[in-house]
Amino acid sequence: MGQITGGRLAAEALEKRGVSHIFTLSGGHITPIYQYLVNTSITMFDTRHEQSALFMAEAWGKLTRRPGVAMVTAGPGFTNSLTGVASASFSNTPLVMIAGCVGLNAREKLDLQDMRQAATIEPMVKKAFVCLKTERIPEYVDMAFRTAVSGRPGPVYLELPVDVLNASVESDSVRHYNTSVMNTPVDIEGAARLVDMLEKAQKPMVIAGSGAWYADAGTEIKALAERAGLPVFTSLSGRGVLPDTHDFCFESSLVIRPGAALSALADTDLVIILGTRISLFYMFGDVINPSARLIQVDIQADEIGRNRSVDLGIISDIRALVRECNAVLERRGKGGSLKEKFRPWIEYLNLMKSQGKGFADLNWKSNDTPIHPMRLMREIDDFMNREDDIVVADGGDTTTWMGMTRTVRKAGHYLDYGLYGSLGVGLPYANAAKLLYPAKRVLLVTGDGSVGFNFMEFETALRKGLHIVVVIANDLGWGMIRHSQEIRMGKAIETGTWIGKVAYEKMVEGLGGKGFYVERPEEIRPALEKAFTFSVPVCINVMTDPTTVSPGSMALAGIGGYK
Repeated sequence: MGQITGGRLAAEALEKRGVSHIFTLSGGHITPIYQYLVNTSITMFDTRHEQSALFMAEAWGKLTRRPGVAMVTAGPGFTNSLTGVASASFSNTPLVMIAGCVGLNAREKLDLQDMRQAATIEPMVKKAFVCLKTERIPEYVDMAFRTAVSGRPGPVYLELPVDVLNASVESDSVRHYNTSVMNTPVDIEGAARLVDMLEKAQKPMVIAGSGAWYADAGTEIKALAERAGLPVFTSLSGRGVLPDTHDFCFESSLVIRPGAALSALADTDLVIILGTRISLFYMFGDVINPSARLIQVDIQADEIGRNRSVDLGIISDIRALVRECNAVLERRGKGGSLKEKFRPWIEYLNLMKSQGKGFADLNWKSNDTPIHPMRLMREIDDFMNREDDIVVADGGDTTTWMGMTRTVRKAGHYLDYGLYGSLGVGLPYANAAKLLYPAKRVLLVTGDGSVGFNFMEFETALRKGLHIVVVIANDLGWGMIRHSQEIRMGKAIETGTWIGKVAYEKMVEGLGGKGFYVERPEEIRPALEKAFTFSVPVCINVMTDPTTVSPGSMALAGIGGYK
């Protein structure tokens, strides 16, 4: 049937998997694949740094719940990508990273960009695959994709040596694979036991995390909340699975969020954890009432019981499990009585929510100059008020302030760096969101420190025609580190915490975008309104109060390595 090269086999396998975009930066070790991706249904989206390519792939995976795909060259291209891989691992994002490497016949010869890549990345991924036979490339592509989405999603590494890609084999020697994996196991007995415990509770709460989003469990969680009168809190990629505007949603589960989360976690007698981890965000379980009973539902068995004893651990798909819980409640006819029993608890949480927001109103409505960062976040939240608006947050204090403020009306429409906490995700995330949803408004709010990591992705946005609006909360430096040092040591170390005044808006204008400079609170809204009238990327440089300390800075002071 003729000869076919490894590069062509890789390109065809990716196209058969239905890959629409590959985020990449070119290099000699992946050119054998590039040449066969031209004029296919796959768009190669080139960034200015491999880290940005990985962050874009991560955002794509978060938003679509399908593997984002990144492709990088050997050596430095590979090492530049590792932060994005680690971030995807912590956020449980489906991602396939394809890397070229030196040829098998050149290993240990000091060839260009040679290194042991698979051994380096293996601890960071679900699995690291290295294909050594040209005819097996389609098989390895299939393994990579099904591994990325099976069980708990996450990043997978696929290494293709350049001589394996350049080699030719007989077409009839190649076996083609295209396997789909469904993740819907449900523990029927576990669902019944969950309802048993719910019937005995007086003050239950639900925390729906990333697992609820990846399982597409929003409809089922809404039905459970409404049937039983359950308060629902959301976290990480689970933000929005039940909209913040729903009567039974009490917004973010983080205790720093103005609202009811702290009171709920302190007073609850039953916590139902749906697809999220007991991590630093809950002080490793210490913030939860010690006498409360815990139910943890996760697709990954070894996640259950981390940091806190769990009374009922259930290994299950979130949507399937919640659907079964709804069915149990319906069969038992208990929904109405539970809703009535939990009514005083709901009223109490609504009171705590109102009081918490009342305390924060002083900052949200502040007219101070320099601008209080909470005022900036409230202006953004009020303006980005459409259900399909997408807001991205980046930066230490900036992400904290935005997380305390953002009203999430729809799942998959709020992005931040999550538990790994990597700065620099903002511009790549925003570009990916605008690429995926060109008709939606996309706004990034970022710190002045974090925007510097991948600043040239402004140029990428311009080159690719992505109209994003970027608001820089400019506190003249690395505010979270500066404030945590002040708390612990009484003063900040100027080196490494102060940047100074930089005209970022002028830099963006120099690239061909539009820029605004804002110093007063009343200037924020007009700048936002004007920014979305342009067809090019816009930077709004907002001078915020460098002395304001966020709860994130306080927390960092508690865990930082200070003596």
